Amino acid sequence: MKTLSTLATGLAALGGIAAAETPEARGEYLVRGIMGCGNCHTPIGPEGFVMEQELGGRLVEDNDMFTAYAPNITPGSRIADWTDAKLARAIREGIRPDGTLIGPPMPYSAYRHISDDDLSAIVAFLRTVDPVDTEGPASEYRIELPPSYGPPVESVDAPPRGATEAYGEYLAMGLAHCMECHTPMTPRGPDYDARLGAGGFEFHGPWGISVASNITPHADGLDGYDDGEIKAMITEGIRPDGSAMLPPMPYPYLARMTDDDLEAIVRYLRALPALPNG
Repeated sequence: MKTLSTLATGLAALGGIAAAETPEARGEYLVRGIMGCGNCHTPIGPEGFVMEQELGGRLVEDNDMFTAYAPNITPGSRIADWTDAKLARAIREGIRPDGTLIGPPMPYSAYRHISDDDLSAIVAFLRTVDPVDTEGPASEYRIELPPSYGPPVESVDAPPRGATEAYGEYLAMGLAHCMECHTPMTPRGPDYDARLGAGGFEFHGPWGISVASNITPHADGLDGYDDGEIKAMITEGIRPDGSAMLPPMPYPYLARMTDDDLEAIVRYLRALPALPNG
């Protein structure tokens, strides 16, 4: 069994990947890196992530609103029978081939921003991972799910890659889904219009309850932190005073980001409207 620290070491060793040469390589960088898919979809044992069952699914959230199981997304599951287009739609729009809606906490308000090219790369990589022959229970929702998460997504283009605010917005709003987790939640989804990045969303897990931090440049948020300190919190889960931050922030996955991607996210966060805690 591989531990979380083993995973972090392995991901860090691969962290120098820059522009992908193939869709599968780009997809691996996204799935095992900035998206942190295994953070929800890989089982966790007493010693950390069970990497022999990578992406094989697990219980990811149990609260008053729902008991959610992240499904097996390896070729050993039912997605092996889905076409690439149907798998892509499930990832970006939350709609299964049978027309049913996939519920939270899958971050669909964020994943609707994933570009066509990156979405194709994610699907290409998922087809290559080792199959896991398990099928977990169905999720149970004690809330009413919407008919959809929005109109059909026709096509999405990403800004040019680079250490820019524009590309940082694409990463933080889409692939890394930073803003979905760090924005207060309403019955209709994250309050992007009025409270973007203001924090306050609660996450429940073996660690107890963690609350998403304010990541705007306000005194309640990132004001007063230098870029290096922000990067260490994102990729290492360590505050400037040396104290450890709580999950579910996928620190070992984010540690695999390229320097340019990490810099782009920091530049975007610096440009957000400064908002106090809710």
